[in-house]
This record gives sequence, structure tokens and C-alpha cells, in this order.
Amino acid sequence: MKAMTEVANGCKEQDQWTGSFLDKLTPRALKDLTSIAYPSSYPANVMLFSEKETPARVFVVLEGEVKMSINSSDGKRLILSIAKKGEIVGIASVLSGSPHEMTAETLYPSKLAPIGRREFLNFLLHHSEAYQLLTEELSRQYTMACEQLRNVGLSASAPEKLARLLLDWSEHGQSTESGVRFRFSLTHGEIGEFIGASRETVTRTLSAFRSRKLVMFHGSSLTIPNRTALESYAHC
Repeated sequence: MKAMTEVANGCKEQDQWTGSFLDKLTPRALKDLTSIAYPSSYPANVMLFSEKETPARVFVVLEGEVKMSINSSDGKRLILSIAKKGEIVGIASVLSGSPHEMTAETLYPSKLAPIGRREFLNFLLHHSEAYQLLTEELSRQYTMACEQLRNVGLSASAPEKLARLLLDWSEHGQSTESGVRFRFSLTHGEIGEFIGASRETVTRTLSAFRSRKLVMFHGSSLTIPNRTALESYAHC
């Protein structure tokens, strides 16, 4: 019975190493990567690393989400992206050895697998094919950051920015009879950090969207009944 339990737990652990970058690794590379990682549970709002900090490790997201942000000297914060299951955060700085350009913080209770910088670089030396995959991953992360900055910097109004953000989040939502539903448990202040707006502005804008039946709330989830109607606000 004990042996069966250990096998079952091993399968469960292996199932967590899926998604995005991880799915593209060869079985041998994935096995070697998991052997140098030490998965741990993290509560929400734990800072993994901060801007200007010397890179010491990367973090593989196995469960939960990690928000990546930049901060101004006066305390303002702009969230650039959210790393999800299967993604690795901290890659660029670990590869270059330069201080982190972003701050990484758990958004929800998460399970992460930290890997030391030296161990990660040694892994890449033994699996050269992973370099190409990392290049693609860095390019994807760069594109996401540019899209976020374009949304915040070039969108004309808070409704337009928020509409674009909600449409982006709904891309991986669940299709239902009522529309596309996705998890929506961030505070209005955190949403404001995505679009460069105050908490009050987010509250007013969401209320306006709800009154116009552009969005519907169901506990910690949000449904977009008609994407075309919301796209009119985003000028898509």
C-alpha cells in the first residue's frame, strides 16, 4: 500500500510539471529539471524577488499565479503580466546576471519550484536545445509586456483600458450559455495597477459595465455575455 501511495504521489507531482515552456522540453530534460527543483507552497502576496535585486534563482509556476510588476520611486506600481502554470519567472536576469528589472509576487496561494541560478545554468549546458525554448519564452514575455505598456500608455480612457484587459483575460476563459466566464478575484486596487488607474476609477468603470450588461459577476468569477459589445469600448 505504501509503495502504491508513493507511486500515486509521484504521478501527481509529475502532472504538475506541465504547461507552456515545460510541455516543449524533452522527457530527459524535464526529468533533469525536476531533479534540481524543490517545490514548495507559498501563500498569497509573497515577494519572490524585487527590482534591482541580484538574481539568485528562477521560479517554475506549478500552481497559482505570479504577478510581475515595475514600481516608481513614489510607490506607484504597474503590473505588466501574470505568470501562470508552467511558466518560469526570473529567466532574463538569471541568464544575464543583471539585477531584476521587475518585482515578482504571488497573486494567489501558489505552488512554485525554485531553482538556483548555478543549477539552472548548468542544466542549460547539458540541454542545449532548451536555449531555443528559452529564447521563445523570453520573446513571448517581452511581447506581453509591450502589449501591456501599449494598453496603458496609448489607450485613451479607463473604460477602454479595462475593456481590453477583460477581453485579454477572457481568452482562456470557459464558454458557457451566458458567455465567456473566467476567474476574477483581484481587488479593484490590483486591477488599477494593471491599467494605471485608481481603485475608485476601476470601481466606477466596472459598475458602468455591469449596468450596461457588458459584464456579470458570479462570486469570484466574471462573465462577458457579448464580446462584440465589450470590444466596442476597447476599440478593437
